[in-house]
Amino acid sequence: MFKTLLGGLIGGVAMYLVGFLFWGTPLSALAFHRAESAAGSNLQAALAQALTPSGTGVYVIPDPATAHGTILYGKGPVATVFYNNSGFPVTDAGALIGGLILALVVGIVIALMLRIVSGDLAGRARATVLFALAAVLWLHIGQAVFNHAPWGYILYLAFSDFAALVAAGLVAAKIMESRQAAGSDATGEATLH
Repeated sequence: MFKTLLGGLIGGVAMYLVGFLFWGTPLSALAFHRAESAAGSNLQAALAQALTPSGTGVYVIPDPATAHGTILYGKGPVATVFYNNSGFPVTDAGALIGGLILALVVGIVIALMLRIVSGDLAGRARATVLFALAAVLWLHIGQAVFNHAPWGYILYLAFSDFAALVAAGLVAAKIMESRQAAGSDATGEATLH
């Protein structure tokens, strides 16, 4: 169990570092479109005026819950806005620390999943890749399919999360491999003590 936890923690660090590479460096500019400065200021003012009374949340604009909103939604443009009515630093130390803790927890969950996967390193590596692929296809690509989210952003997000999940799983599987090998003799059979 020690190797599983160690593998999960180190895998979580690997996942965090891969996430940082994609989202904490200038590489992240590949995922975003930018509004000009004046347009950004105007949009921010409009958001503050229209959404602040309702508060932080996710908004579908225009709201298709009404007949008029449905007509406007069909005509476009439309947006899904992740709105926070209070500001925070671009590089938020609290989010970085919380993200590291989340990555460590997810790394441990991945290692625990791999622990129940029978087989060798190659089997665990295949399980890791298939798990990561299934997760990003459903969770991210599904947003582009069902909600018409922008494909460029979604593909970048999906690839970054796929790489991070695979890194965590492969690191954990490699560390756990020595646990399996230590309990086997030269024929691969488990030794009894």
